[in-house]
Amino acid sequence: MADVPDTVTDPALRVRLTEIQQRLQEGLSGIDAHHRLTGKPVSFRVISGQTLEIIFKEVPSIDEAEVLGVKHLIGENCYCHIFPQTAETLAVRFVLPLKRR
Repeated sequence: MADVPDTVTDPALRVRLTEIQQRLQEGLSGIDAHHRLTGKPVSFRVISGQTLEIIFKEVPSIDEAEVLGVKHLIGENCYCHIFPQTAETLAVRFVLPLKRR
């Protein structure tokens, strides 16, 4: 798993992002029975200090159960977008707001 981006300077936000990464790292193999996400390149990016983007790349396919499992591991309301990366692979993007209402 990638580390928290250096652009995140707020200590509380760094802790929150680290916790999300740890939950994904520890729980991904349990929800990814077909190993579609485990071991794939993943990136974490904070956009304008308000949104976290997590992208799994080079994913051969994905089931709804795996998407729901990742959302459960993230533990916060988030959105998922799946789009072609190449002719054979997908990119699976999870986006969650960082500002709590």
